[in-house]
Amino acid sequence: MIDWSRVSELREEVGEEDFAEVVELFLDEVDGVIGTLAPETADLEAQLHFLKGSALNLGFAAFAALCQAGETAANAGQGERVDVAAIRDAYARARSEFASGLTTRRAG
Repeated sequence: MIDWSRVSELREEVGEEDFAEVVELFLDEVDGVIGTLAPETADLEAQLHFLKGSALNLGFAAFAALCQAGETAANAGQGERVDVAAIRDAYARARSEFASGLTTRRAG
C-alpha cells in the first residue's frame, strides 16, 4: 500500500531535518480535504486531483489509485459514482501503515 522507495526519495529531496515537517504539512492538508470530500461537492475533481498528488508524494499508492479513479469519474460528470467512503478508508489505512512503517524503519 505504501511505496517506501518514494518515501525515501522524499526524505532525500527535502532532507532529514525537514522531512517530518513536510510529512506533517501534507497529512494536515490531506486530512482537511478528506474531511470535506463528498460526491456532490462542486470541486470534487479538483479535490481528488489534490489528494492524488499528495498521495503520490507520500508514497500512498493504493490511495492515489482510488483518487485517480474518482478524479476520472468526476471529470466525466459522474461524481455521484465516486466511492468517498472507500477513499476515506484507504486514506485511513495508508496513514496508519505509513506512521507504523516510519516508526519501524527508524527503529530498524
